[in-house]
Amino acid sequence: MATTLLRKTVLTAAGIAATAGGIAGPAIAAQATPAEKAASSVTTDRKGHGERELNVRYEAQPNFYYCGPAATRNALSVQGKAIDVDAMAKEMGTTEDGTNSINDITPVLNKETGRNAYHSTEIPADKVDGKRVEQLRADVVRAVDDGRAVVANIAGTATDTDGTTHSFEGGHYISVVGYRDGGKTVTIADSANPDQASYRISVDELAHWIASRGYSS
Repeated sequence: MATTLLRKTVLTAAGIAATAGGIAGPAIAAQATPAEKAASSVTTDRKGHGERELNVRYEAQPNFYYCGPAATRNALSVQGKAIDVDAMAKEMGTTEDGTNSINDITPVLNKETGRNAYHSTEIPADKVDGKRVEQLRADVVRAVDDGRAVVANIAGTATDTDGTTHSFEGGHYISVVGYRDGGKTVTIADSANPDQASYRISVDELAHWIASRGYSS
């Protein structure tokens, strides 16, 4: 498929160096207790405040090119699913060059959730307007309210709400697992570095980060 979504996505050499100490690290979340397993995947639901977050059983990616399978694994974990990243990598056609596009991830998400809930959306390069930002915001809110995390293919540098920059010039995949302020701010689960496993960014910043690529929601 010759589309702007078809891009090999791996950590750059600089990204590898920056995350080398933690890329293969263990999950940072403790194992769920029986009570936690019985609880809903939604850990925060403040109706009237426009805020909701899903319970992620986070794991870091085991190597520099598994960000696609790892982001998908983290996204599916909010539904209580434990899927081997190697098996998903095989389904996605992931190689040392990465995972081609979000179009290779959407079918896996649908297969593992057992329904065609996910669809791919492209954000063209240099065309991040208010309409596309609003669509992304609405898609994140709809998915999270449905108990599903979003997977996004991003590239370049973004700054989170704490002022920390996250740079993936060669491209990367992340999970979007929550929102606040009605979706104006979103929560990211990032498999690249357990020391920065979770952070928040504005949905506008996320839309620019996705530009030229796409997301599955």
